[in-house]
Amino acid sequence: MGDEKKEEKLLQWHAAFFADLQIELTEEAEYLTFENEHMLGTKPMQLDVLIIKKNSERQIRKNIGRMFRGHNIVEYKSPTDSLCIDDFFKVYGYACFYKSDTQRRNEIKAEDVTITFVCMRYPRKLCNYLEQTLHRKLTETGPGIYYISDPVFPIQLLVQKRLSEEENFWLKSLTNDLKEKQAVERLVMEYRKHEEDTLYQSVMNIIVNANEERFQVNDMCEALDRIVDYHVQRIVNEREKELIDVWTERGMTQGLAQGIEQGLAQGIEQGLAQGIEQGLAQGMAQERKKIIAKKLLKNKPLSQIADELEETEEAIRPLYEQVKAELQLN
Repeated sequence: MGDEKKEEKLLQWHAAFFADLQIELTEEAEYLTFENEHMLGTKPMQLDVLIIKKNSERQIRKNIGRMFRGHNIVEYKSPTDSLCIDDFFKVYGYACFYKSDTQRRNEIKAEDVTITFVCMRYPRKLCNYLEQTLHRKLTETGPGIYYISDPVFPIQLLVQKRLSEEENFWLKSLTNDLKEKQAVERLVMEYRKHEEDTLYQSVMNIIVNANEERFQVNDMCEALDRIVDYHVQRIVNEREKELIDVWTERGMTQGLAQGIEQGLAQGIEQGLAQGIEQGLAQGMAQERKKIIAKKLLKNKPLSQIADELEETEEAIRPLYEQVKAELQLN
C-alpha cells in the first residue's frame, strides 16, 4: 500500500489523465471548457475533472463524449487503483452537490449533468452491485464504453483496457502495463508528431516513467534518446539564451563604461577607439563563454572542452571557472 501511494505521488497520474482527456477531445476542444480538480463549494471536496460545454446544444461526436450534456463530471482511477462501490456513491453525491451548489434555484438541471467513471480494468464487483442490487442496466455502446441507466443522471463507464485503439489511442495507452513492442513503437511514432505540445509531453512522460523496462528495449533506445535529447536541448537553449542576454548586456555596458572613462582622460576619439577594441575583445570572450556553457550543460569535463576548442586547459580555465560559477554548477 505504501509503495502504491508513493508511486501515485511520483507519477502524477491525474495530471496526465487531464492532459490525455483533452487530447482525446482535441477535435472539439473549442466547444468545451476543461477544469482540473474543480472545487465543490468551500469544503475539501473536488472533482477530478469537470467538462462544461460552451454551447449546450452542441453534440459531441467523439465516442467518449457522445453522452455529454452541459455539465460533465469525470472521476478517474489510476492504473494502481480500482473503482469500487463507495467511489460510485461518492461521485454520485458530488454530482448532486454540484447540481445544487448554485445561486439560483434549479439553475443547473439534473438532466444536464452527466457522470463519467474512468478506470483501467472492468470493475466487476461494482457492476454486479449496480445490476443486481440497484437494478441498473449496463449497456456497452462501444469498445470499453458502458452506459449505466439511472433515473437522475446520465452515467457512463470507460474501461481503458477495452477502449478502441484507433479511436482512443492515448487514453488506452495511459497505463503502467505496456506489453506489446508494437504499442511502444507506435507511441514513439505518434509522440513525434506532437512532441512540442505540452499536453502530449505530460502524457508521454508519465507513460515512459511508468513503463521504464519496456522503453529500455535496445531497438527503442535510439528513438527515445532523440525524444529526450529534444527536451534537453530545449532546456539548454533556454539557459543559453538567458546567459547570452546577460553576458551581451554586461559586455556592452563594460565596454562603453571603459570607453567613456578613457575618453575623458585621453580624448574622446582615442577613448572610443579603445572602447570599440575592448568591446570586440569582450564580445569574443562572451562568444567563447557561450560555447563553454553549452558544453558544460552537457556535462563535458574541462579536458574535453579544451580539446574541442583546440586550446590548452590553462588557456580556457579562467573562462571555464567563471561560466561554471555563473551556471551554479558544482
